[in-house]
Amino acid sequence: MPNVRKLRTSASYAGVLLLCMIAFGLLASAAQKKAAAGSLFAPEKGKFNILLDGKSVGHEDFEIVASGGVWTAHGTSSIKPPQGASSTVSGTLTLQPDGVPMTYEWSSQAEKSNSAHVLFANGVAKMTLQLQGARPFEQDLSFSSPLIVVLDNNLYHQYAVLARVYDWSKRGTQSFPVLIPQELTPGTITVDSAGAISAEGKSYEGLKVITNDLEIVLYLDGTHRLVRMEVPAAKVSVVRE
Repeated sequence: MPNVRKLRTSASYAGVLLLCMIAFGLLASAAQKKAAAGSLFAPEKGKFNILLDGKSVGHEDFEIVASGGVWTAHGTSSIKPPQGASSTVSGTLTLQPDGVPMTYEWSSQAEKSNSAHVLFANGVAKMTLQLQGARPFEQDLSFSSPLIVVLDNNLYHQYAVLARVYDWSKRGTQSFPVLIPQELTPGTITVDSAGAISAEGKSYEGLKVITNDLEIVLYLDGTHRLVRMEVPAAKVSVVRE
């Protein structure tokens, strides 16, 4: 006959263990919320469909997460244009909670494999570029502010980061120093609220991003999460799946 007291004791231990596990889970959740408090960002994970003239030419998988008070935005895009070779590009950007970048790394695989590392400090981007078959190349780029926006080629989740950096309490036109690492190109962009805009029968909050040669429209949901972006002049659409 089973020992009833032993079974009851085991059940009690199991109950205590379960309560501890639940408490630990609640504490972990509270810690994550506390880490996100005061930050411009929110954790998210998703996938974008990249369209050229209405036809899919690639996808991007991305994730934005916090760890140890630092935010990391990582994405990988696979592109297969109608003409030309396929390519894959990955980018990992680490940021302070206020949006100031700390490091950025990108790598691309096409006909050749290239990569770079960027270290940001006091408004200076120290870049080390490694091109296949060549020696590492180093270059320093200076900016007017430490709040530098990174918008690299074919990594569209970085516009989701930009949408968080934009000061929604002020709205209006805001200017940011910008870096396009794959092109070693510094510059300036302006971002402005576009108010309520719609696409495919749904209403969104709009942002207009204006560069030297392009106007980009961001479609954001009620939490300022990037759902869609349009580059009319290039006939490019990027849609969250």
